[in-house]
Order: sequence, then C-alpha cells, then structure tokens
Amino acid sequence: MGMNVGSSSGDDEVVSTINTTPLVDVMLVLLIIFLITIPVVTQSVNLSLPKETNIVRVTKPENIEIAVTKDGDVYWNTGLVPDMETLVARLKEKSVLNPQPEVHIRGDDRARYESVGKVIYASQRAGIMKISFVTEPPARN
Repeated sequence: MGMNVGSSSGDDEVVSTINTTPLVDVMLVLLIIFLITIPVVTQSVNLSLPKETNIVRVTKPENIEIAVTKDGDVYWNTGLVPDMETLVARLKEKSVLNPQPEVHIRGDDRARYESVGKVIYASQRAGIMKISFVTEPPARN
C-alpha cells in the first residue's frame, strides 16, 4: 500500500471537493445533545386536564343573553347597554326572580378579556349564580 504525499514535480493540485467530515461530526454531536435534552424539557407536572364537553344549550325565555363585541360594547339581547352600572342594575332586577335566570355570555373571539371580565364581575355583583359562555361547536373532520 502506498501513500500519496504530493506530486513528483512539487506542484500540488487544488482539491475542489468539500471535506464534509467536520460537518458530519458537528451534526452528530448536536443530534445527541437534542436527544438528551428533549425528554428533560417535555416533562411536566402530572395533571388531569379538563375534557371538552358539549352540552346542548337549552334557550329558555328567562335566560339572559349578553353579547360582548370586539370593541367592548355590551348588548343585552339586541339592545346596547350604555355602561356597567346600568348592566348591574338590570341584572339585580332579574337576580331576585325565582328560579334565578342564567346569564349566557357570547363574546366575540377578538374581544378583549377585560371586556368579558367586566360582564362577569357585573353579574357577580348583581348576585347571579350561574354564568355560561356560548361558543362555537368544534369543527367535525
């Protein structure tokens, strides 16, 4: 077996190929690092998360439908409620009825959480015991 150490004339030829050995070495090291660290990252506390429930909503005439738009406007059925104090006063009138009506909140998906939170807080201040959120059913594939 012989080894080539250069040309006999002393001029070396230019090698135009890329040496990929260092690249492969680095990639294998990165792959091993990722394989070792991914199980550490994905570990979490063992919890029992809530399951999706689809309860058929029964619309009763005594239920209160409140809608919150993306701009934060609050509607009682189809009428605009000017401010939260008016909403609390109207809800207090309904909260004394027996059986107490439910509040169904329909929030726009682009509405701020603060706007929906104000409606929930107003319902709590009025003494409403049951608040529900109306959502779109999941798409069936």
